[in-house]
Amino acid sequence: MNWVISSALMFASSVVLYLAIRKGTLLKIPTQLNNLAMFILPVLAYAFIAYVSKAEMKITPFQFILILVTAIFFSYLGNVLSLISLEYAPNPGYSLAISKSYVVFTSIVSVFVFQSELTVKSAVAIALIVISSALISINKGDNTIRRENIMWLPLSLGAFFCWGMLALMSKYLLDIGVGVLPRLIYSMVIVSALIILEMNFKKVKYAGLRIDQLMTLLIIGISASGFNYFMQLGYQLAPNPGYINAVNASSISLVTLFSIFLFKDEFSFRRFVGIIGATLGLLFLFLK
Repeated sequence: MNWVISSALMFASSVVLYLAIRKGTLLKIPTQLNNLAMFILPVLAYAFIAYVSKAEMKITPFQFILILVTAIFFSYLGNVLSLISLEYAPNPGYSLAISKSYVVFTSIVSVFVFQSELTVKSAVAIALIVISSALISINKGDNTIRRENIMWLPLSLGAFFCWGMLALMSKYLLDIGVGVLPRLIYSMVIVSALIILEMNFKKVKYAGLRIDQLMTLLIIGISASGFNYFMQLGYQLAPNPGYINAVNASSISLVTLFSIFLFKDEFSFRRFVGIIGATLGLLFLFLK
């Protein structure tokens, strides 16, 4: 498998994942339960794969410390900062546009840290995807009364940094010999434990879920399993980990299209331009 196939499978998983999360929101599933499904269900899937494939799970104390720091401060904290920023921002698209642009950060830093390639064509493709994703995310027609707080900007920048460092640390762990499965299993167990603690602290109710809610959580868990696995595999195979992040960012275009038909979301010329731009950027990135 090459990085193009891996990132394409990640792209497809990402679309299903975000549509399922959107469905979960409409079904009034608590955010913490959505998050828990994204981490704890993949752990079970990866553990089964590791057992069947007899994957090497041993890691050194130093590698475990790196995984622990990455899971707590980059994966979990990045998610928390992003959610709070979305709540405080005058328009949630503003927050997403900033935090999702971490692809530029990882692409440039990887050139110096990992001696990754970054061609002019790929740089143009990444810039096109980032700009187009912002056009899709920002909804100028959002008149919802929001609890606006100027802190949304530093919070979204914090999420930007966390997610960028998460990508870079994932690449580094792979380079020092930590396989995809142990990297995912150990980090997701840590994040799952943090989410469970958060749920207990906030007294989130999870008993009495309906069948449609349970099925949605199952789809979230299955799609998250594919998304994270193929993302990590992509980091291992791609010339630059930023390319994988760019493919991930571009998935918002297909999510938007499906949301129009499934959830009757607003469609505008601006979003249409964004979808076309993200698609062209993706094609530029894939073409040799």
